[in-house]
This record gives sequence, structure tokens and C-alpha cells, in this order.
Amino acid sequence: QVQLVESGGGLVQAGGSLRLSCAASGSIFSINHMGWYRQPPGKQRELVGVIVGGGSTNYADSVKGRFTISRDNAKNTVYLQMNSLKPEDTAVYYCNAAVVTTGWGKPADYWGQGTQVTVSS
Repeated sequence: QVQLVESGGGLVQAGGSLRLSCAASGSIFSINHMGWYRQPPGKQRELVGVIVGGGSTNYADSVKGRFTISRDNAKNTVYLQMNSLKPEDTAVYYCNAAVVTTGWGKPADYWGQGTQVTVSS
């Protein structure tokens, strides 16, 4: 069993910053990609960005230049640094990880419980 626990959400004014963290624990052999998704009110879940094991990153156009994903492989933790926040960034943010639980297994997707980020204008 694998658990992803997020932290760092909250209320911030437009132009401010927040840093989200997501720690994976449990029966982990290795983790392929880790990433962040968000679900704005009344909308579908969307990709924010992803980071692979080697450190390469990919971001949604809406957050490029403002958000940065980083990863601490030793701690099985992924971070999302959010700067220059806008009201349209308001959403529940979810952590995602592709985890291999045994040496011969294929990666499976796991999700965190979500953390609310609210940006006031």
C-alpha cells in the first residue's frame, strides 16, 4: 500500500506565493514520475506539471514561468512552488505518483487526498 500526503495549501492574496509538498510512503520500490493536478470549482481536474526521475519537468501553459516542480528522491517527496498566484489558480491541488511496489512490477498511479489553494483578488 502506498500513501501520498499533501501539505501547504491555504489562502493567499493575488501575487503571493505558496509551496505545496507531497510525501509518498509505504511499499515503494521506485517512483517514476510525480506530478500535480488541480481541480478548479465546477471544472474538471487538469494537469499542472510533472517531474520524472531524472528531473525533467513539463508544465501546463497556464502556469509556465510561475510554478516550479522539484523533487527529493531520497525523501520520495515532490514540491510545487507557486509564485505570482492569480485568482484563477484557485483549486484543489492533487499530488500524483507512478509507483512501482515490487522489483518486477509495473508502475501504478496513486493520488493524494487534495489540498485547497484559494487565491483572493
